[in-house]
Amino acid sequence: MGKYDNDARQLLTLIGGKENIQAVSHCMTRMRFVLVDPKKADEKAIEDLPSVKGTFTQAGQYQVIIGNDVSVFYNEFTAYAGIEGVSKDAVKAAAKTNQNPLQKIMGTLGEIFAPLIPALICGGLVLGFRNVIGEINFFNNGTQSLADISQFWAGTYNFLWLIGEAVFHLLPVGIVWSITKKMGTTQILGIILGLTLVSSQLLNGFSVSSTPADEIPVWDFGFAQVEMIGYQGQVIAAMMAGFVLVYLEKFFKKICPEVISMIVVPFCSLVPAVIIAHTIVGPIGWTIGDAIGNVVYAGLTSNFRFLFAAVFGLLYAPLVMTGLHHMTNAIDSQLLASPSKSTILWPMIALSNIAQGSSVLAMSVLQKKNERAQQVNVPACISCYLGVTEPALFGVNLKYVFPLICGMIGSCCAAMISVGFGAEALSIGVGGLPGILSIKPEYYLIFLLAMAVAVVVPFTLTFIVGRIRLSQEDRFGKEAAPAAASTDTSAPADTSASASAASAAETAVPKAEVKELRSILDGKVMPIEEAPDDVFSQKIMGDGVAIEPTNTVVTAPADCDVSVVMADTGHACGLTLPNGVELLIHVGVDTVDMNGEGFKLLVSEGDHVKAGQPLIEFDPEKIRAAGHPCTTMLIVTAEGSASNITMHTGNSAKAGETSVISWD
Repeated sequence: MGKYDNDARQLLTLIGGKENIQAVSHCMTRMRFVLVDPKKADEKAIEDLPSVKGTFTQAGQYQVIIGNDVSVFYNEFTAYAGIEGVSKDAVKAAAKTNQNPLQKIMGTLGEIFAPLIPALICGGLVLGFRNVIGEINFFNNGTQSLADISQFWAGTYNFLWLIGEAVFHLLPVGIVWSITKKMGTTQILGIILGLTLVSSQLLNGFSVSSTPADEIPVWDFGFAQVEMIGYQGQVIAAMMAGFVLVYLEKFFKKICPEVISMIVVPFCSLVPAVIIAHTIVGPIGWTIGDAIGNVVYAGLTSNFRFLFAAVFGLLYAPLVMTGLHHMTNAIDSQLLASPSKSTILWPMIALSNIAQGSSVLAMSVLQKKNERAQQVNVPACISCYLGVTEPALFGVNLKYVFPLICGMIGSCCAAMISVGFGAEALSIGVGGLPGILSIKPEYYLIFLLAMAVAVVVPFTLTFIVGRIRLSQEDRFGKEAAPAAASTDTSAPADTSASASAASAAETAVPKAEVKELRSILDGKVMPIEEAPDDVFSQKIMGDGVAIEPTNTVVTAPADCDVSVVMADTGHACGLTLPNGVELLIHVGVDTVDMNGEGFKLLVSEGDHVKAGQPLIEFDPEKIRAAGHPCTTMLIVTAEGSASNITMHTGNSAKAGETSVISWD
């Protein structure tokens, strides 16, 4: 009988049987299913299985988190179910067949905008800071700003526009680049096409509305004239131009002989794409973008704006869970490109972040004695208040449902206040509590009132309902006893086999011999809560640290055995220390999708390695080019005989020298 035989049998039943599995694969920690009918999966019962640490759905895949032993579980599951596993690419392809056309469009839109979000956040913060130092008249009876009375701050105000302009005026460059990256075509051609849309030779797109028609410059070809208009800040036009380039390049690659493709394909793709962009799709995209922006703006400023705001505020959080919220990035950007250069939509998004975070804050208060729940609640609340809602939505609010609804109600109330009084933002990207930095100074007080509502209403409703709905186990944890309060639950409970191994190791090896783990990489060491992957940041796999690497070779953190490796992808491995501590090293986020490209595994399963010995070599440029962060996780998946485990973060580490995790 296999180690996970019983759980594998139960999982097959709970997931809807063999006939409900369209495809199955696994990565370093998770089983990845594509289900015929996802509704047949009994999520709660699956999460109650001893070997399962959690579940979630992403990009059409139903993922079951197992841990380091996932390959063993996978083999036993497929053997019992009588099905063959497939490659990860096949799983991804199968997952897309489960999506309807709207989901596919939203998925593509999300993948286009996702790489741009860090720039939008940075740009939003910069413009928010410019608001504070240059737009708010704090001094001389409300007549002068900080920039007016200080040359230093005046210089800072002007200098920061260098970044703000690069992010928001030159946004089409990023959009076209992201499209070529997503579609697998030549990214430098996308960058060049984007630059032609915002060239300094053209009339700035933000100046078009204020320029008389007879003063707009043109290219005169004798038989026709083309207006020399830039597309600064335009989203729809840039997207249309990007897809024109992509499909032209794919067409010419298909018909062009390989021997001359290096010359012919770039020329025949880029030049027609630039011409089409400025003569056909650019003007069409501008018109469509303006129409969308005008409709939304009309709704937000009409006599029915309270109803519009109420619906948007109520439904924004569910939109995030479906991925449809990515459309609002395009609409917001389009509103910023309008003559008003502001958006009424973004403040409501920031308020929705705050409202969902406040629901989690109430759950944190209600579950303050449930240490396992707090491991999810606290980081989810912080990230939500800073504008990242997914950990809160999927990790807490959707799990219990009522916090989600209470947050939606609070967001609805706050949105009506914001829109009712016309609060406007000068930039997007900065959500949650810092979102006030993007608000026009004259609306600060109104937005503060809306923020207060977004905090108080969801918190109060969630706390009241939670006192009634939550069970003793939900509030105080499974132990529900004073003795359990002193138990460290930062990592998932060991399986019986792991516990036996830990017990044997404790007898054989004095605990004092293993007291710390050295850094596996050079780079900045961060709390695991900051890892850009919910499975790790919510400590579903266990506690640990995240490292932003500055070198390219992962080394062993201590003398240990290599217990598991991802031989086909090379991006992760599991280690076991003599005292029973089990570790997971995972290089990058979602790097399993790279199928080993850019990775070189330097050890094999069963090897005994010394501290500092190389384990994995990786290529950061290839990881980034594939659209993945290089953030590397070192996770304690089982504590063995270690106690009082401490994470050392916030410092720059040297591989093999700096202590990052220690215990008594």
